[in-house]
Amino acid sequence: MILEQIKGPEELKSLSAHELAILAEEIRTFLVEKISRTGGHLASNLGVVELTIALFKTFDLPKDKIIWDVGHQSYTHKILSGRMGEFDELRQYGGLSGFPKRKESPYDSFDTGHSSTSISAGLGIAQGRDILGEDYRVVSVIGDGALTGGMAYEALNNAARMKKNFIIVLNDNEMSISENVGGMSRYLSGLRTGAGYNDLKKSVADVLGKVPVVGDAVIHRLKRTKDSIKQLFIPGMLFENMGITYLGPVDGHNIPALCKVLREAQKLDHAVLVHVITQKGRGYGPAQKNPSGFHGIGPFDIATGKESGEKKYPSYTDVFSRKLCQLGETHPELVAVTAAMPDGTGLAAFGKKFPDRFFDVGIAEAHAVTSAAGMAAAGLRPVVAVYSSFLQRGYDQILHDVCIQNLPVLFAIDRAGLVGSDGETHQGIFDYSYLTSVPNMTVMAPKNLWELRAMLEFAMDYKAPLAIRYPRGTAYRGLREFTRPIAYGKGELLYEERGIALMAVGSMVSTAEHVREKLKEEGYTCSLVNGRFVKPFDRELVARMAKNHSLIVTLEENVLQGGYGLPITAYIHEHDPKVRVLNIALPDAYVEHGNVSLLRQGLGIDSDSIIRRLKAEGWLEGQKRLQKEGHRQENHE
Repeated sequence: MILEQIKGPEELKSLSAHELAILAEEIRTFLVEKISRTGGHLASNLGVVELTIALFKTFDLPKDKIIWDVGHQSYTHKILSGRMGEFDELRQYGGLSGFPKRKESPYDSFDTGHSSTSISAGLGIAQGRDILGEDYRVVSVIGDGALTGGMAYEALNNAARMKKNFIIVLNDNEMSISENVGGMSRYLSGLRTGAGYNDLKKSVADVLGKVPVVGDAVIHRLKRTKDSIKQLFIPGMLFENMGITYLGPVDGHNIPALCKVLREAQKLDHAVLVHVITQKGRGYGPAQKNPSGFHGIGPFDIATGKESGEKKYPSYTDVFSRKLCQLGETHPELVAVTAAMPDGTGLAAFGKKFPDRFFDVGIAEAHAVTSAAGMAAAGLRPVVAVYSSFLQRGYDQILHDVCIQNLPVLFAIDRAGLVGSDGETHQGIFDYSYLTSVPNMTVMAPKNLWELRAMLEFAMDYKAPLAIRYPRGTAYRGLREFTRPIAYGKGELLYEERGIALMAVGSMVSTAEHVREKLKEEGYTCSLVNGRFVKPFDRELVARMAKNHSLIVTLEENVLQGGYGLPITAYIHEHDPKVRVLNIALPDAYVEHGNVSLLRQGLGIDSDSIIRRLKAEGWLEGQKRLQKEGHRQENHE
């Protein structure tokens, strides 16, 4: 087996074209086998096997630098750089990351996880190379879907100024996560159909070059004029018009052809774009037929392609999707916006039911937010469904375009809190912080699936910016008996006793419920509050808890700074300084990949960890004395 002999790029460089083709198929078999057990990004990785092999064969790695856009397609890169033996723990707690990580390997040049960053990062690395007088190649690999992100164009505009070699590889598979949309997708389709352009251009130049005296002058004039041959056969020629040499398209599964064009690209003393055509999911039937479904998938059966484990209950995404479709029936002004994630956010069903009121803007979160603001200004009721970590890219637009004008845009924030295997770049643990800092923004979080439905109904009548934040995974079905109608800025008192008040919000309400049950078993009395509103928090309810309790514990699945707990702490310290407050939140740190349950334990926000902390730090000792005193007083009375 050739793959087992590959410990790094040197072994690969000596292989023949036939052996490289065999290696590509062995890598595909390896990827399907390993990802079927661990889960991960499959379709995108199957599509870039030959491209990665060609990069490793033609460049001097790790001296030369490869920057993968998003990075979810870097599995072959990891295999060829000596990490094949770590794939049994891919995306597992303490194991191999599913994205490039500089601390993981010298072959990983730049940490990635979000789209449309590779050209900017590569350009910066190349500029650093030139200023420091160093000598190595820089290659940025970007997908055609990532070209729907505006940051890529900002980088292309600046890349045209390069006076030394900088290579951009456009991996064109006609797919981002879902089907590509917009003008760039149509433009690249035109380039694909114009595949004979470069050969034709060379043939014409060769013929003209043989014409005595005038031939060279004609060629020179053709190169200078705006209506040259390239403009006749490929209208626009966007990249060359920007000052970036365009090479391709080239078959992304033909290793010799890839190596040839990459060597040609190395000869240029400026920015060059190599257009590579690949097939997402190549080599594995189910992934080829359904590349979106195999973009990110859990463990699955190789024979059928079906994910392992039966889904018994709906996820929060499912609940949101069904409720929004229902609301669409009764609210004709309701429109939905996604940034290339109709399936992931649950908007695909709304799009099928109301195609004229559904907008997929591509991987362009900033545009999604501002276009929604425009729709709201025109009298519509836009819902922007987006992952928590991706909404960070629209922060300026939230502040400047939505909230300053106090426009009624609803942000349905999926994958909030800890999301698990995708790691630091995808953990949704900052949204309370960056949303509550913006005036006019209201932030809510449901305790269970029924409350999410109620919050969506509340949102339809709320005429200002609103965010509803909910976690990944199965929707919580507990506490169904508590269904108090939602009132603006008001929390929900679930259990009222004395001693300890647990004030939780969103996903942490169920955790607080478990903490309360365990403390009750040990003889403590606890009240339990469902905050519902992160901003504004319910001051009256907080004051009531401070009056009747000596310890208040806030619980949230967000970093502490800027979250739910600190404003409550400040309020209590100002009005009832004798009441002690403990904030349970995530640390001021980036959280790596791993199973969510393990992460919660490691970060101290699961019920057992919280109780251990209460005991270890002495928070409960005073509670026992106070309860005994209260009990004696009651007996005396």
